Amino acid sequence: MLHSIKLENILFLDIETVPEFKDFNELSEDKKLLWEEKTQYQRKEDFTAQEFYDRAGIWAEFGKIVCISVGFFSFKNGERTFRLTTFKDEERTLLQQFTALLNEHFAKPQHLLCAHNGKEFDFPFIARRMLIHELALPLKLNLFGKKPWEVPHLDTLELWKFGDYKHFTSLKLLTNVLKIPSPKDDISGSDVRNVFYNENDLNRIVKYCEKDVLAIAQVILKLRQENLLEISEVVSV
Repeated sequence: MLHSIKLENILFLDIETVPEFKDFNELSEDKKLLWEEKTQYQRKEDFTAQEFYDRAGIWAEFGKIVCISVGFFSFKNGERTFRLTTFKDEERTLLQQFTALLNEHFAKPQHLLCAHNGKEFDFPFIARRMLIHELALPLKLNLFGKKPWEVPHLDTLELWKFGDYKHFTSLKLLTNVLKIPSPKDDISGSDVRNVFYNENDLNRIVKYCEKDVLAIAQVILKLRQENLLEISEVVSV
């Protein structure tokens, strides 16, 4: 099945998210109570709602997207190229830019979106943030009424599970066991909030995000038992 998909029909992507505000006290009183209720089970008695707010970026209702990195293959005269680009504007604007890319270049039936743990995180997070901003969902994210086999999404985590739904493998671990150069050579996901709000270094986050996109593409190549991308084949646009 995986071998029958043309690589140029896949849009590889990754998102980076942070809490919607830098500080818990910037939330409205209603939102503070809702955050407290939402996280009560995860926090238990170990953290207050305020102390736990650093982790708000994993919930679309309390977080926001600071960048979406995408990559895609192109083939010309027998040469393979992997092109990387990132949308990193204000959230509403970057979502509009990402939607335009999907609608203009990846809207046909054969096109697929691919991410690691994308079905549980990236795809629904993007869709929820779009609706919060009152933006229309692009075809590839509008899953209402679709049967499971009609969903145009690939997930490298799901592919690696081979039906074992209790098993979680991080992208860092997966690249290690598949002998793919690790994308986690600078920051990790837990660092993104600090780098964004305290260091004001969005470009560092973008580099981290783009490395993840490249790693996801490399995983697909490994699962297809094809040669990994060389540095000379990767182009930032």
